[in-house]
Amino acid sequence: MTDAKRTAPDPEFVQLYRQGTPTSKIAAWARVAETTVRYHLQLAAKQDPDIRDEHKATLAEPAPRTSEAGLRNLAAVLAFYEAQGRLPVGHGKTARGRALGSWLANRRRQSSDGTLSPVYRDALAVIPGWDAPSMRKAQDAQRWQQRLEELQRIRAAGGEWPRHQKTDDRDERTLGVWLHQQRIDYRAGRMDPAKEDKLNRLVPGWRQGRGHRGGRRRPILPT
Repeated sequence: MTDAKRTAPDPEFVQLYRQGTPTSKIAAWARVAETTVRYHLQLAAKQDPDIRDEHKATLAEPAPRTSEAGLRNLAAVLAFYEAQGRLPVGHGKTARGRALGSWLANRRRQSSDGTLSPVYRDALAVIPGWDAPSMRKAQDAQRWQQRLEELQRIRAAGGEWPRHQKTDDRDERTLGVWLHQQRIDYRAGRMDPAKEDKLNRLVPGWRQGRGHRGGRRRPILPT
């Protein structure tokens, strides 16, 4: 750091301090010594003597909680975005990426219900659309509905229940695997009641499937 730079406090340190963040947490977030943070705040106090009163006033108010681990995750998310140009997701390839994705999903929920810490909110604001709802749930719901409609068409045309194994038909196996998973979810008690209702109404008998062994089977009709 040059002498010229030492005459100006770090604006991020100042902002976090104004918001009531302790110097120890600012240091952990920035990965610098706490004495470095205090030095910058001393410079800031010379320019604006009210900064310490603002810090104390903020501490007196109930505020959303932050932690040193949270600030480390925040820094890691920002670094991830800077390096890869995208945000980590909870279903990522690496354990660390999945952990950061889950942490970020929790921050999105807090942002949505108005309980997100200003420290996280202001820092993440540099990433456009970081708090936009994940598209994965919408895509999963659309895919589920598509599979249901495919199964409904087959059954309405007199086709047999699709198999998830012992078939060379890729389309039949894809639909069969989906149906098999619905049965597993139902037996495990984790099926969404709305989905169960749709299956019961639109494809009755879906839980039992093929009710015979051997003999001639009705073909899976083309869609």
